[in-house]
Amino acid sequence: MQRVAAFFALVGAVALVTWQTGFTPSQVLSVTVFAAFIVGTLLYWPFRLAFAFVGVAILLAARLVDIPHLIEFASLDVILFLIGMMTVIGFLEERHFFEAAVEKALPYVGGSAYTLMGAIMLMAFVSAALVDEVTSILFMSAIVIRIARRFHLDPVPYIIMTVFATNIGSSATVVGNPIGVLIALRAGLTFPDFLRWATPIALAALLLTIALSFLYYRRHMHDLHVAIHREGLAGAATRGEAEEPAAAAEASGSDGEGGEGAHERRGSLLFPSLLFLGTVAGLILHKQIEHWLHLGTNTMLVGVALAAAGIVLFVERHRARELVERRVDWWTLAFFLLLFASAGTLRYAGVTEHIAQGMVRLTGGALTPLLITITWSIGALTSVMDNVLAVASFIPIVGDLASQGIQVAPLWWGMLFGGTILGNLTLIGSTANIVVLGLLERHERRSVGFMEWFWPGALTSIPSLALATLLLWLQLPLLTR
Repeated sequence: MQRVAAFFALVGAVALVTWQTGFTPSQVLSVTVFAAFIVGTLLYWPFRLAFAFVGVAILLAARLVDIPHLIEFASLDVILFLIGMMTVIGFLEERHFFEAAVEKALPYVGGSAYTLMGAIMLMAFVSAALVDEVTSILFMSAIVIRIARRFHLDPVPYIIMTVFATNIGSSATVVGNPIGVLIALRAGLTFPDFLRWATPIALAALLLTIALSFLYYRRHMHDLHVAIHREGLAGAATRGEAEEPAAAAEASGSDGEGGEGAHERRGSLLFPSLLFLGTVAGLILHKQIEHWLHLGTNTMLVGVALAAAGIVLFVERHRARELVERRVDWWTLAFFLLLFASAGTLRYAGVTEHIAQGMVRLTGGALTPLLITITWSIGALTSVMDNVLAVASFIPIVGDLASQGIQVAPLWWGMLFGGTILGNLTLIGSTANIVVLGLLERHERRSVGFMEWFWPGALTSIPSLALATLLLWLQLPLLTR
């Protein structure tokens, strides 16, 4: 009953504020429906798709959007990209490609707790950048849990540090996070653009996060250091795998099948390696491919993902349908599609233009205040709601700022870092956080309290986002050239 009261109170407050600040009746209704969609999603997360369906139906019935614009706002390019990449990543997970790569690398990191956790955090960063945050945290958390079990340590501090690196790594490239895909396709940014502007800042944020995490968890790092010197690191990552195959399979996202077929999928890594390298190379070179074929910007960003998925389905043949049905998160994609359509309706109704004009009046149109406002507003929203929700709400606003002649290139990057780095602040700040909490509860019977996450999250994410904001500000002359 309290949540019902909170739902109507929050939605009513949004309607009242928009009415009092000069919005037209149609704009008030559009904002109210969108607020009901967002608040309902946050308060009743399992029913988020139901809220999405009902919200879009109301927008259509109230003539706040028509079918052609609904399709335009639905961001089908983003959805198609995610379908392709989910198919490829699902195939690689079932072949245990990522797990094998990490396990082969771990024995070479040395015998110190600091080099071990530094290497794990770096691998989490790189894997999130090259695939996505959820895939990265699935196999990295499985490795960390095995190490903690080997040394009889509480896995939570080490898991949290790994999640921090994963979320930061998801900002380094266009494929690391759905919001990166959304921003790239809306802003016309390419994979090389991310390598130039996002990756160096993400690396700087990672180094600061590693240092601050080691400081906060210095007692746990000492315990790991003592355990490594007492028992040795060799086999820590892989020991116990034979004893607990079901848990390892579930943590890595595999189907847990036994027998000859499962063994063959794990043992044959040549094709998965070639597929992974080819897909990454195609994504990096998509701009050159578009130039050679005289295609529009980012056409082959989507095309490479779909081509790689097609190759996977040819290889899988009889298991192709099963792979697509199980590995593509259709529930989430349907939610994203309706979310993007609903957020686009705000622009169609003139709401985002009204907000953009208000921001210009508040900041005088100066780029530095706008950069700080956008970056930290997205970050604050991300810490209490899904980052895709936060970014999807702001993209039309940035688009309207651009239509008023404001140079918005730095704002896109501010949105990216606000939506990823400050996801480390709370338990629900990113999808990776929620996924790893479920893994801990399922496999370790260990729950994490809000403050247990918040204090290390605050110590690391706030300075890291401040550093990212500073580095963007220092590069404003280059970004606006």
